Amino acid sequence: MGKFPKGFFVGAATAAHQVEGNNTNSDCWAQENMPHTTYKEKSGIACDHYNRYAEDIALMAAAGLNAYRFSIEWARVQPEEGVFDDAVIEHYRDVIACCEAHGIEPVVTLFHFSSPVWLIRKGGWEAETVVGDFEKYVRYVIDKIGDDVRYVCTINEANMGLQVASIARRYTMQMKRAAQGGVQMGLNMQAMMENMKMQAQENAEIFGTPKPNCFNLGGSEHSDMLTMQAHKAAKAAIKARCPHIKVGLTLSLHDLQPVDGGEARAKDVWDEEFAHYLPFIEGDDFLGVQNYTRTLVGPEDDLPVPDGAEKTQMNYEYYPQALEHVIRKVAADFKGDLMVTENGVSCDDDSRRVNFINVATDGVMNCVRDGIPVKGYFYWSLMDNFEWQMGYRMKFGLIAIDRENGLTRKPKESLATLGAMAK
Repeated sequence: MGKFPKGFFVGAATAAHQVEGNNTNSDCWAQENMPHTTYKEKSGIACDHYNRYAEDIALMAAAGLNAYRFSIEWARVQPEEGVFDDAVIEHYRDVIACCEAHGIEPVVTLFHFSSPVWLIRKGGWEAETVVGDFEKYVRYVIDKIGDDVRYVCTINEANMGLQVASIARRYTMQMKRAAQGGVQMGLNMQAMMENMKMQAQENAEIFGTPKPNCFNLGGSEHSDMLTMQAHKAAKAAIKARCPHIKVGLTLSLHDLQPVDGGEARAKDVWDEEFAHYLPFIEGDDFLGVQNYTRTLVGPEDDLPVPDGAEKTQMNYEYYPQALEHVIRKVAADFKGDLMVTENGVSCDDDSRRVNFINVATDGVMNCVRDGIPVKGYFYWSLMDNFEWQMGYRMKFGLIAIDRENGLTRKPKESLATLGAMAK
């Protein structure tokens, strides 16, 4: 374990829907509360971070972390089309001020998977109007907070739509094969397939269509391009109002390792996952790299986790070395600053989390020493939280949340381990 250079961001990340609680105007909340939901449980109050953010930020600062990546919830800020809630944006201004009071750099994400229900009713992420709607939201937010932040991620894991669509296709063809681990978010694919008919009826009641185009449910090449247009429109809006802000997006990236003649397919997967975005992110101030594991790529399909290999709660292979490999591969083509905006492991044994952080950050330091412009490392996640369709069983956090005793915060040794790297 080493220490990062002066000025390097050492922090943790969260997403609004996963930690704040009671995000009642979002599509994810609607999905959770359907009678035939694919979610294993409801988010409910989550970690109550909306009310307890000051306590959580203070714990980060006490451990030594110097940066916090969090998201602003679009569905809270704009609960109805054309209606912006000034009280909500003031709340996020308070969060930013709290970070600054504790010497923590706020890194703001404007969109992290969950959308307002009204947006989905308009056609969601397959509708041409999503670009303008996102731009209006971004303009409002930046007008309110832009003078107080220096780093903004427009869209979290902008490639998520294609990844979810790809894994759904594979699951359909191979119903008996465990698909968990092919996409870096908590999914319950089996329930998604079994409940499809009843969900179609419930979707029609809530969203006005049996097949809502929610960001987290997978997308097409068309929605992928709309997402890129939304990013570019948002970046232009941010720069016009606050040219000092460094703007980028984040991508979910796997360490693709071809085996048994899988080289050609690995290249195709990398092109879909990363390379085809290069024209759209050229000129961005930074790129957020998000990685959790490796993928062994065969000529026809991805290979399962090797026999005897350690697995995480998410059924990923425990493989912290993947992050260094991905950073180096990205840096070969993206000629700009990089930030590791997510990297982490779900496990009950915190000693395995400590080891994961040590190995992963050693890899980051190797990249920095070799001149790769990596500017920060954000562990996922600050606290044990709501892992989307998989619920609360997955333990990614540096801080435990005792859900049986008033959501009491209990810092883990891994928090101190990461914080020591910034001191």
